[in-house]
Amino acid sequence: MARNLVSVVDDDESIRRTTTRLIESFGFRAAAFESAYGFLRSSQLHDTACLIVDVQMPGMNGLQLQSHLAAQGCGIPIIFITAYDEKESRRRAMQAGAVAFLGKPFSDEQLLQTIRSTLQPDKGGTKTT
Repeated sequence: MARNLVSVVDDDESIRRTTTRLIESFGFRAAAFESAYGFLRSSQLHDTACLIVDVQMPGMNGLQLQSHLAAQGCGIPIIFITAYDEKESRRRAMQAGAVAFLGKPFSDEQLLQTIRSTLQPDKGGTKTT
């Protein structure tokens, strides 16, 4: 099982495309999904080492996906991304164990550092907010 797969769940096609290209340019494998349901039904669910998920999506939103994964005992580290940085969403996400909550637009370097610290916590990684 490849431990460097980063899955992106976002309903915005341009965000999925640019974020997966960016992740691949960092040397990681990437998979993209337009919905939480698509991710949950995928074969990549159990191979995902890090999940980047939009907070606001139709159907199951990012916070609901986080709760669903936790209820299933799936401990994938989650990095939330959002264009709507609401304090309550941030609080709920972080309280439920998210490793980061990044506002869009985020810098390439910010995303890279967050992914690296998430995948290599033994290298002194910290939570990014």
